[in-house]
Amino acid sequence: MNLKDNNTALILIDIQKGFDNEAFWGGNRNNRHAEENCARILAKWRELKLPVFHITHSSQNPDSLLHKSHPGFEIKDLVKPLSGEPVITKEVNSAFIGTDLKAQLDKQGITHLVIVGLTTNHCVSTTTRMAGNYGYHTYLISDATATFDITGINGEHFDAETVHQVTLANLNKEFATIIDTEKLLEMV
Repeated sequence: MNLKDNNTALILIDIQKGFDNEAFWGGNRNNRHAEENCARILAKWRELKLPVFHITHSSQNPDSLLHKSHPGFEIKDLVKPLSGEPVITKEVNSAFIGTDLKAQLDKQGITHLVIVGLTTNHCVSTTTRMAGNYGYHTYLISDATATFDITGINGEHFDAETVHQVTLANLNKEFATIIDTEKLLEMV
């Protein structure tokens, strides 16, 4: 399958400067080259003139690094939007809730999505689940997303790589096809 022929949209989720402060999010981030992979994919999408959508998270908590008053709200330079590329701001985990993302995709007749960004088990997972439920042919790029350590409900520690892999396993084949950057680039 050639994703270019399907006018596949690239959805870049929450690749914001606030995620550089690892300690704030739980520490021990995995996939340290995720943003570089996102940038490679973005460059290919731009080269092929395929649709690109940048998503930002606008936390309603003024203490969050992703609050619009904080410099961490800004999109990282590596994937900065170009003029004309839509930037959609959300206030919850899903890029579809409270935004016009679905309307923009549908208006352009887009049926195939590639999802990358931060963090695997939060906004990436939630958006991927909704994309699958809406019937989009969705590809989640395993090495173009990342997460942090978390603490379980009983105080147990879960390392970022385990959280990442379990999240991908939960999404695979049910909500999305999970592939890596190299495989994706072979498909366009």
